[in-house]
Formats: sequence, structure tokens, C-alpha cells
Amino acid sequence: MKGDSIGELEELILLVVGILYEEAYGVTVFSEVKKQTGREVNISAIHVVMNRLEEKGLLNSFMGGATNQRGGRRKKFYKLTGVGRSTLEEMKNTRERLFDQLRPASSFSI
Repeated sequence: MKGDSIGELEELILLVVGILYEEAYGVTVFSEVKKQTGREVNISAIHVVMNRLEEKGLLNSFMGGATNQRGGRRKKFYKLTGVGRSTLEEMKNTRERLFDQLRPASSFSI
């Protein structure tokens, strides 16, 4: 795998691609990120991150069929790879392990 770590936006997009399964392409990922998180992320940033995740081996892409609604153009879909899923599992486990070590909320001053 090229690059061992991923950033927050990369993690978020990996999760969304996994949720959307075979319906993950730029616009659906863009919409789902906004729906799930309320975050406004530029569609160009979504495409850049998905391409980078594919280069790292965390996503695979495939071309869908041409549609009349898109003027005969095809959509580029993305799918989570096994390595991508494993990376998300590792990140989840790390976050849970660290979170479990936090002191109770009552010990923090307001």
C-alpha cells in the first residue's frame, strides 16, 4: 500500500464509499458526506481524495454504463477494497482503545 496513514477526510470518504457500496461515485459520495456529517466538502476535493485512495489501494474504481441523463457519458464508481476495509477496522480499533482510556467526563473542568 502506498502511504501508511490516512487523514480525516480520507477516512470519512472511505466510510461513505463502504456505506454506498456499488452506488459510490462523486456526486453520491458528496451528497452522503453532507447528509451524514453536515459538512460541506467541495466536489473536486471528493474526486481528488477518491483518486488518492485508489492509488493507495484502499479503493477500486470501475466505469458504469453510459446514460442519456448524462449525455452518453459514463460514471466512475468506487468500491472499498479489502485493504480499505482493514484500514478502517484498524482505525476504529485504535480510536476505541484510546477513547476507553479517557478519564470520566466528570473529571474534566468546564
